[in-house]
Amino acid sequence: MFSAKTITRIAAVLSAVFAISLPGGAMAQGPDRGPTAGATPPIGQSATQEDAVMEAVMGFYGALEVIFSGETGAMVDIWSHADDVTYMGPDGGYLVGWDQVLKNWEEQASLKMGDKGASVTPKDVRIVVGQDIAVVHNLEIGHATIDDKDATVSLRATNLFRLENGVWKQIGHHADLLPPLVKAIGDGN
Repeated sequence: MFSAKTITRIAAVLSAVFAISLPGGAMAQGPDRGPTAGATPPIGQSATQEDAVMEAVMGFYGALEVIFSGETGAMVDIWSHADDVTYMGPDGGYLVGWDQVLKNWEEQASLKMGDKGASVTPKDVRIVVGQDIAVVHNLEIGHATIDDKDATVSLRATNLFRLENGVWKQIGHHADLLPPLVKAIGDGN
């Protein structure tokens, strides 16, 4: 069993949404096309809106890698800075507005979880694209080594993107609750 302190550290990794990279084998699925290989054209050269959204997804997960190293710049670039963005991590929190979301990313970056072996692999990526809104569902397989103990979890995640000035910007993230984390926070530990 992990201590409350260890659970809190693991939670920091998990609330960063677990991402180090989107594997080349990731799948995207549009409404009228079956699963397609995760390979995408160079940034800015998307053949379809689904490809453009997949680039945004990859950008988000790349930004999480940077968060794990202690920097927030890439995450600031990926997210919309609007008052209607939301972040609901595995700790049960519900943040609304760019100011609150940015503060959370800054707190996560300060933990430098990349130094502790944090990683996440998105799996079974599914994309639905509308005119200016895209919804992305996937599983996130997260791993970290905290206090010499390995922790692995699998959570469901939803990411939302909005087309702003021709660029898909992140406007929401929601991950499953992680019950041990919710309990530790609820107990004040």
